[in-house]
Amino acid sequence: MTSPDLTVLVVDDDFYVAELHRRQVDEVPGFRALEPVGTAAEMRRTLAETPVDLLLLDVHLPDGSGLDLLREVDVDAFVLSAASDGETVRRALRRGVVGYLIKPFASGVLSDRLRAYQRYRNVLDDRGSVDQEALERALRILHSGDAAKAASPSRSATEQAVLEQFDHADAAAAAGAEGAAGEEGDAGTPVELSAADVATRVGVSRATAQRYLAALAADGLVTMKLSYGTTGRPEHRYSRG
Repeated sequence: MTSPDLTVLVVDDDFYVAELHRRQVDEVPGFRALEPVGTAAEMRRTLAETPVDLLLLDVHLPDGSGLDLLREVDVDAFVLSAASDGETVRRALRRGVVGYLIKPFASGVLSDRLRAYQRYRNVLDDRGSVDQEALERALRILHSGDAAKAASPSRSATEQAVLEQFDHADAAAAAGAEGAAGEEGDAGTPVELSAADVATRVGVSRATAQRYLAALAADGLVTMKLSYGTTGRPEHRYSRG
């Protein structure tokens, strides 16, 4: 079963800013934005009714401080605020925010941070335990922004080709085309590929495909799960993160 879209709630009393951020969230694959809210009371009601993965939270709200709200909720949060004094930033970090963006920020910064957060979640997957190396890698991904985007020109041609197979397979599934043997999924659901599938598509050995897939999974760019058949060892299957 592939992961559903991450649900984001924008909390900002400026309607135009909130709507801008909502649109930016919806433009990033793998994310779904709820209708923005402008007060602490509305945020509490929404969280009581709807599971939320990530808050985009302003500091100054008409009925309270966004930083005080962080004491009440058990949800990942980015602070998006014009508050730039060191004490406010430190207080936000002490209260557990996973990101802090100072308004105004350049176009595309939020999208990059969301993609980094998605990769961070892919590495710290709920389905299994992590070791110290994975934990430190996840934190580097989270705090470096979308490092994968910046580093993409330097990726090897083979690694890039492996990654592109997931985009091709997802596009084919969305268009209703028949996928290659071993693919599972439907429109809107990321297709899962095995190392053997990728090896055939790229024209490399299965061992080579497995090595690149493992590296991409470590970077949070693809997700891996074990598929248990009726007999034999479980198979590693991968989908786009």
